[in-house]
Amino acid sequence: MTKPARLILDAQELELPITVGTEGEVGIDISKLRAQTGAITFDPSFANTGACNSAITYIDGEKGILRYRGYDIATVAENATFPEVCYLLIYGNLPTQGQREEFRTRLTRHSLLHEDMKLFFEGMPLSAHPMVTLSSMIAAFSAFYPEDETPEEIDQNIIRLLAKAKTVAAFAYKKSIGQPFMYPRNDRTYIENFLHMLFAVPCEPYEINPIVASALNKLLILHADHEQNCSTTTVRTVGSSGANLFASISSGVSALWGPLHGGANQAVIEMLQMIQADGANFQKYVDLTKSKDSNFKLMGFGHRVYKNFDPRAQILKASADAVLADLGIHDPLLDLAKELEEIALADDYFIERKLYPNVDFYSGVLYRAMGIPTDMFTVMFALGRLPGWIAHWLEQRNTPGTRISRPRQIYTGENARTWVPLEARGGE
Repeated sequence: MTKPARLILDAQELELPITVGTEGEVGIDISKLRAQTGAITFDPSFANTGACNSAITYIDGEKGILRYRGYDIATVAENATFPEVCYLLIYGNLPTQGQREEFRTRLTRHSLLHEDMKLFFEGMPLSAHPMVTLSSMIAAFSAFYPEDETPEEIDQNIIRLLAKAKTVAAFAYKKSIGQPFMYPRNDRTYIENFLHMLFAVPCEPYEINPIVASALNKLLILHADHEQNCSTTTVRTVGSSGANLFASISSGVSALWGPLHGGANQAVIEMLQMIQADGANFQKYVDLTKSKDSNFKLMGFGHRVYKNFDPRAQILKASADAVLADLGIHDPLLDLAKELEEIALADDYFIERKLYPNVDFYSGVLYRAMGIPTDMFTVMFALGRLPGWIAHWLEQRNTPGTRISRPRQIYTGENARTWVPLEARGGE
């Protein structure tokens, strides 16, 4: 049994229990610290704070390990379909063949949107970012489907959300380019249906490219969960208030939209476009990155969690090479991305600081190669992350003793002040 940690504060000695995870992670339990001492810990951005116990995803950033429910990410990406990963994350185990087919059938049958929801799209301006539409529509599901009262209703709403979110995303894209909505088809797989709704038009048949479908499957899998990141923490925080599934997931979509989170792959392409517009002088921007007098950063390089390599990036690099070769794409922007990649992998500055291309770098390149517009990049991320958000919301809901999230603060404002009447404040 691990001995407790000892904290001495103003001559008061306090024993703090130690909690140890299944992979040996050590946490100091401070849940009674304030009650016993009146003090709190100070940890801006919660980088050193464990907010919960979770059995969903394990990350070891130093060793480049990412596992879903115990399964290594490389194995999962190589062998699974995205719906299988949804099942694994949400229900805890890989589905049997019968469960797999039933799950797929349910996802297919619930892909249609309520016809009244099409009015929401009509009210959105053409300039609306697809993430606005996705977040709004997911929140609006609460008006169309019952609250999460019983396990059966919760499970049904989980299916609805997974099935309909891709339809919302595709409709949002079609709205933005003025094309008619393409309804899902029951003879298509999850990935094929999404590609069909994105790219098909009523006036001609649309053929699914299997290389593109395989790459999209991997992209969604690799984004499916990443432990207690900003958006997942947001989902858990909102869910801790008792908010329903749709409201909680909608909040996660909004959190993901930020350029420091889900918007990073969009920022990569925008950076490449900026470099291209400047005569493709990539060396100039590499030098700016190295300069102490510059605030410029190469987007898509390095990672806050992974200190040696991002295991997801290694998988996507191989997938990107295969897609580009198969499609025969000669895009100057993608060529520029490859040149930047070569520099980062060979330059001592990048090597010493572990600024390797990460998952956002390769996902942006892949989405562009697949014909997915830049504004849709973060939406694609959100679709991939749905099962992770759902799994965390459900895990928290089913954990006995869960309390509403309520962080503390260190107040740095004015001390008690005397009220000044309006006529005594001076000025006009």
